[in-house]
Amino acid sequence: MTEAPAGQRDAVVIDGLHVVRRGRDVLPGLSCTVPEGAVTGLLGPSGSGKSTLMRAVVGVQRVAGGRVEVLGEPAGSPSLRDRVGYMTQSPSVYGGITVADNLRFFSRVLGCSADEVDRVLSLVDLDRYAGTPVDHLSGGERSRVSLAIALLGSPRLLVLDEPTVGLDPVLRVRLWDLFARLAEDGTALLVSSHVMDEAQRCDGLLLLRDGALLATDTPAGLLSRTGTTDVEAAFLALVAEAQR
Repeated sequence: MTEAPAGQRDAVVIDGLHVVRRGRDVLPGLSCTVPEGAVTGLLGPSGSGKSTLMRAVVGVQRVAGGRVEVLGEPAGSPSLRDRVGYMTQSPSVYGGITVADNLRFFSRVLGCSADEVDRVLSLVDLDRYAGTPVDHLSGGERSRVSLAIALLGSPRLLVLDEPTVGLDPVLRVRLWDLFARLAEDGTALLVSSHVMDEAQRCDGLLLLRDGALLATDTPAGLLSRTGTTDVEAAFLALVAEAQR
């Protein structure tokens, strides 16, 4: 397994994770770590097992074997409820009520203070939509509501499944800037994407294909290792290497 850089602790430790779905080994024995105070990108094509891995980290995936430890506790432990923020690939929001009412509901569930709603609305640039029913928003805007919910209470670990899908380039840059600021404040972020150019914004990378890790490295280290100039080319080089 990879280890956290000097001075950083591991927020997530995964050892031999085995997940079987519909009789198929989706994750056949995966081991990796996610350090605190860093943005770790989980990259790979659709169907590579990214969402399954994230579900295991937040404790909602049935596993066949292995160990997943989050912030020193077994994944899914009740004590982690307000310490882990999770954004699913499909927006997990109530469409018939306003953006602000969605956030107020989840903030009460988490026991957050009332001013948390305004704080997270500002972070994801949804202030002007606070009184708008979620059903009236675009797909990208609904995704940002889900992200705002994940940010409630300033969790120590953020698990974000494809958070920038459907967003325009300007907003994508703003969100990645937000992720970098959160990491600087000590938050651990595990962010999945199938868009390889987003890898350059990460501190570390987990490259996943068919449930197996092709590489765990920094973006610069990955390019140096493969002799390529971008992460997509590096990924393809690693696939070709694995097939030899």
